[in-house]
Amino acid sequence: MHDTWWAPWNADEHFRYWPGSIPLLISLPHDGSEIPAQIAAAMSPPARRSPDTDWQVSRLYDFARELGAHVLRPRWSRYVVDLNRPPDGAALYPGRRETGLCPTVMFSGDPVYLDGREPDAPTVAERVERYWRPYHQCLATTLATIRERHGRALLWEGHSIRSECPMFFAGRLPDYNIGTADGSSCRAAVQQALNHELQSSGVSYVVNGRFKGGYITRHFGRPEQGASAVQMEMAQACYLDESDPERFDPALAAAAQAVLRRLLLAAVAAA
Repeated sequence: MHDTWWAPWNADEHFRYWPGSIPLLISLPHDGSEIPAQIAAAMSPPARRSPDTDWQVSRLYDFARELGAHVLRPRWSRYVVDLNRPPDGAALYPGRRETGLCPTVMFSGDPVYLDGREPDAPTVAERVERYWRPYHQCLATTLATIRERHGRALLWEGHSIRSECPMFFAGRLPDYNIGTADGSSCRAAVQQALNHELQSSGVSYVVNGRFKGGYITRHFGRPEQGASAVQMEMAQACYLDESDPERFDPALAAAAQAVLRRLLLAAVAAA
C-alpha cells in the first residue's frame, strides 16, 4: 500500500489517519503548519510562516508506526483553528495567559492578523465545523474501535514548544512535560510507569507542571471507561536546533526518540 506519510496533501484533506495494531493512538494536533490562502491573506507576514507550530513532531514520532501505533496527523496550522482547544473557546488555564480557539496573538505577543482582519464569531464557528470537528470525530471513532478490539485504549498527545517561551512560563522548560489533568485522564498505573521511565532515563521532566494536558487529553481521557489519555509536551531543544526548527536532524533527535519509545511501550503496558 502506498505510504502517504510525506506525500503531498490532496486539496480536500484536513488530516491523515494511519491505522495500527496495538491499543495506542498518537495524535499530533499542532504538527500542521499550512494555512489556506484565503486565511493567510488576512494575517501578518510573520504569522503566515506559522512560527508556533510543534515543529517536526511527526518526524519525531515516525518510529511509532513500526510499533503498531495508530497515528492522526493534521494538515493545518493552529492559527487556522486550534484542535486542542474546546469548541466554545473556554480557557484551559483560567487566570493564565494562553492563546485561543482561533489565535489572534502569537507566542511572541505579536498579532496574528492584520489590523481589523481578525476572525469574527461566524468565521470561528465555520472553522470549527470545517477543520476542528472532523479531527475530533476521527479521534472518537478510532478510540472506540481500539477499545472494542483490545478492551482498552491509550491516547498519546504529542506536542512540543520552544524551550523558552516567556508568554507561558519563566526560564527554561524541562525537556519532557507530562500532562494527565492532575491524574484524572489516565489510570494511575500509566502515570506511575511514565514517571518511573523518565526518572530512570536521567532527563529533565515534570508531571502536571505548567502543562497539564489540553482539551483533547481532558475530554477523551476516561480511565473508568478503559480510555487513558496523556499529553507529552516536549521542549524542542531536546530534539532539534531551535534556531532552525523547520529542519529535522535524525542524529540530533535519536536520543529523544529512544526515550519516547520506552515511554510509549511502558504506557501501553500500564494502560
